[in-house]
Amino acid sequence: MRKQLHDLLYERIRHFFVSDVSDEEMERKRKLLAKRNAKLVKCEGKGTIIEKKHIAPYTFVRYVVHFRFFIWQSGWMYVEEQQEVREAVFEGRELVSHRLVLPTIETEQIEKKEERDDDERIRYTYDRLAAVRYAEIWWNDYNPAFHTFSVDCTNFVSQCLHAGGIPMMGYPNKTKGWWTRKNDWSYTWTVAHAFRWYLSGSKTGIQAIEKKSPEQLSLGDVICYDFQGDGRFDHTTIVVAKDKQGMPLVNAHTSNSRMRYWSYEDSTAYTSNIQYKFFHIIDHI
Repeated sequence: MRKQLHDLLYERIRHFFVSDVSDEEMERKRKLLAKRNAKLVKCEGKGTIIEKKHIAPYTFVRYVVHFRFFIWQSGWMYVEEQQEVREAVFEGRELVSHRLVLPTIETEQIEKKEERDDDERIRYTYDRLAAVRYAEIWWNDYNPAFHTFSVDCTNFVSQCLHAGGIPMMGYPNKTKGWWTRKNDWSYTWTVAHAFRWYLSGSKTGIQAIEKKSPEQLSLGDVICYDFQGDGRFDHTTIVVAKDKQGMPLVNAHTSNSRMRYWSYEDSTAYTSNIQYKFFHIIDHI
């Protein structure tokens, strides 16, 4: 079983470099790299089994794959990392199917509306490097000081901003402010849609300016994603670097990613209707 999974992973890595293989996932990656005048020069992958379940006559095996993509762009080499969960189904010793386990699209409390802040403005100085440093440390792990969610992207970005010196406010009102404490939290701390609107309208907590294009963002800024283009935002990332064209590279949770190109055109969640919001966090309040 392990050998078959190893061979499967080896074959997937090989497909990134073979243009005549019909694989939508690989093709998206290749097209995005070509669009950026970048080239994948090496790919490494490591798999870890996380769950095994037997329902006669089948055995279902879930495993996590950690990819490292070595990308060359205009004289600059960097490493993009990505984690994905896959499932293989065996009948006896025979591999009968395998698939990518897609992350759940965020829906919990998505209709909740944030109350306008009436409290006195909280002053802060945003340390962008501290926020990025936190994003680099925890992009593929979970800080035990915070609750972890199955859809963890906004929780992760909120932690990064807080690590950069932005104070929480609004406790214990779940529909007000931006905060987490023990096993409780505001919708804005954890839900992408609520967080997107909080960044647009907050007057006393996090202060942000919406930008028109991604190249206007700085390290420590935030991108919000509406994959379906239906007005409901379901993903959040933090900018941790810029590529040679001045475009953001981001870290994220849920599908844990590091130094990923901001547009997510290589993601299974991407659609042609995708909408983005680009937020520059104000440094001093």
